[in-house]
Amino acid sequence: MGEQVSDDRQQSPAATGAPVLAILGAGVMGETVLSGLVRAGWDVARIVATDRRPERQADLTERYGITMLENDEAAASADTVILVVKPQDMSELLGEIRGSLRAGTLVVSLAAGVDTASIEAGLGGETPVVRVMPNTPALVDQGMAAISPGTYAQPHHLDHVTEILSATGRVVTVPERYQDAVTAISGSGPAYLFFVVEAMIEAGVHLGLPRDISTELVVQTMLGSATMLRETGEHPTVLRERVTSPGGTTAAAIRVLEDHKVRAAFLGAMEAARDRSRSLAEAARSTAGTPAAPR
Repeated sequence: MGEQVSDDRQQSPAATGAPVLAILGAGVMGETVLSGLVRAGWDVARIVATDRRPERQADLTERYGITMLENDEAAASADTVILVVKPQDMSELLGEIRGSLRAGTLVVSLAAGVDTASIEAGLGGETPVVRVMPNTPALVDQGMAAISPGTYAQPHHLDHVTEILSATGRVVTVPERYQDAVTAISGSGPAYLFFVVEAMIEAGVHLGLPRDISTELVVQTMLGSATMLRETGEHPTVLRERVTSPGGTTAAAIRVLEDHKVRAAFLGAMEAARDRSRSLAEAARSTAGTPAAPR
């Protein structure tokens, strides 16, 4: 009897006819979306997920009570399918689910560098596709996601994706030609800030501070500064100048940063991230057999 109850539960989302959201690839970012939806009050019976690792499947079922399925089963049961895989795995995944999607199913991709044309070509037909570039602060509901519609996506599809991603932070809609730049700025952006925080903590230790105190000082300074930017709405140059007294300690520090061309280094780093995003897109298009997208 207990086993029969378990089987019924596994089939319940699709069997009830309720709208189902499928997360294909419940790794770190996939779980981030899942946990955000759960915290936002979504009924877990409306969500299914997939993962290749049996131990991961068991873990997610235990923690969230979620139904775990195979990729084709999940795609067949869902009205919205979220693809959360590495760019190099996208072509294989599209091949798995192509024959399972129902007409009109919305496909949402969180794969960096893979454009909507490649996904549309991999799925065939007139599948509505929305491309998303999220970032890791979504783990604490402070994410920044940029979304772009494919050829067949309509405004109500964008509204639905915005609703989903708003559970983990802020959402902005951009033309797809901006997605490589978005990847370089906000997608990879947390790593740049963590790099700066790491360097500042090490500098504090070098200057004689205990590591725990240096960490507390730097992290709270970063958090407070970001909050000032958000709440005051003032330009960062204005806020920086208020801290930088002529001939003072901050002015001395800024001069050294300028001497080392830190501003130019950030620009170069983000150009490199943008170019890598473009190369990933070219590789995805080549695999899917689609022409290059206009810049």
